[in-house]
Amino acid sequence: METVSVASTIDLEKQYLLQNYARFPVVLQRGKGVYVYDTSGKRYLDLISGIGVNSLGYAHPRITKVIREQAGRLMHTSNLYYHEYTGPLAERFCRLSGMDRAFFCNSGTEAIEAALKMAKAHGRKISPEKIELISLDNSFHGRTLGALSITGQESYRRDFEPLIPGVHFVKRNDITALEQLVSEKTAGIVLEMVQGEGGIYPLTEEYARKARELADRYNALLIFDEIQCGVGRTGTYFAYQQFEPAVMPDVTVTAKPMGCGIPIGVLAANEKAASSIGPGKHGTTFGGNPLACRVALEFFDVMEELMPQITSVGSYFRMKLTELSRKHSFIKEVRGAGLMIGVELEFPGKQVVLDCIAEGMLINCTHEVTLRMLPPYILTEQDVDRAITIFNRVFKKTKAPEVAAPAH
Repeated sequence: METVSVASTIDLEKQYLLQNYARFPVVLQRGKGVYVYDTSGKRYLDLISGIGVNSLGYAHPRITKVIREQAGRLMHTSNLYYHEYTGPLAERFCRLSGMDRAFFCNSGTEAIEAALKMAKAHGRKISPEKIELISLDNSFHGRTLGALSITGQESYRRDFEPLIPGVHFVKRNDITALEQLVSEKTAGIVLEMVQGEGGIYPLTEEYARKARELADRYNALLIFDEIQCGVGRTGTYFAYQQFEPAVMPDVTVTAKPMGCGIPIGVLAANEKAASSIGPGKHGTTFGGNPLACRVALEFFDVMEELMPQITSVGSYFRMKLTELSRKHSFIKEVRGAGLMIGVELEFPGKQVVLDCIAEGMLINCTHEVTLRMLPPYILTEQDVDRAITIFNRVFKKTKAPEVAAPAH
C-alpha cells in the first residue's frame, strides 16, 4: 500500500477546506476491532470511536457484509416510495424505546430540529403563546440554528445570534429552578439524560421525574436528547431506562451508534407528540435510505448479544480509573454510566490527550478539563487493562500547568 504523506494531507486541507476544526496531526487510514491505524502503520486503541459513532468498532464482519450486499442492491430510493427496511427498523426502534412512531433522518442535530418543530406545532395547537422552550445550562444539542438556540453554552451561540426566541435555560438537577421556569407558555422541555459534550454529567432520577410531572401539568412535550447517551451507550438501550420504572419522554432523539459509521438519526415519539406533525410538515431527502436502515437493523441484532458486556466492561473501566485517581491527586472525579465515561482533571487536559496519542491511544477532552471516552461497545476488559497501562504512563509524567503569580 502506498504511504500517504501526512504533511501533504494536512497542507491540502489547510488550503482548501473550511478551517472550522482543530484537528490533531494524525492521518488515519484503516481500522480493525477497537484499533485504528495511521498512514505509517502505527496502531491506536480508539476510546472515542468517532465521538461515539463507531459503536461496533472497525471492519465488523457482520456490518461489512451488510454494507457490501446492500451497496450492490439499493442504496437510496427517496421517501416517495417504500423499501423493505424502514418499517422493520421503525418497529424495532419503537419497541425498544417504548415510543409509538419513528422518523429517520441523517444526524442528531436533524433529529433535534424535528423535535423542536414537533414541540412548536404541539404548543401552537393549544395557544399562539405556547411556544417557549426550556433547556439546561451547559447543554449541547447540535450546530444548526435551532439546535444552537437550545444549547446552554454561550460560546457556541454568541456569533450566530439572534437565534430562536423564547428559550430559557435552567441549572441541571435544580428542581426548584425548573419548577419556577415551566409555565403555560412552555411548549417543550429538552433534556440530555447525560450531558456529553458538557462533561459527562448525568441527570438525577428525581430531576427527570419532576420534568415529566411538570410537562404533564402544563401539557408540554418532554424531549430527551439521547444523541450521545442513547442506544446502548449507558448499558440500557436508552438512558431514561436506567431508572425503575423508566421515566418516559414524549419524544426521544438519537443518532450516533446506530449506523456504525453510516449516517442515520432518529426521532421517536408517542402518539400525542407525533400527531402534531402531519403530511408536508417535515421531511428529509437522504433520511431512512435502504443502506442506513439495513445497517441499523444488523446493529440491533448484534446489540442483543453485546448489552451485558457494555454494563460489565463499563463498570470495570470506571473501577480501574477510580483506582488511578487514588494515585494521582489531580484527578478530581470519574463519572459516567456504561461505556460513557468522563475523567475530570484539575487543569486543562489537552496535553494529556496529546500524550495519549503519542502512546497509541485516542481520547478527547471536553469543557477543557474532562477527558471523554466513548469507546466501541465491543471493548473488553483486556482492552481496558491496556488503556489503564497507557493512562498510568501518561499520568506519571503529567504535571499541572504552573499558574503565574498575580501582579502587585
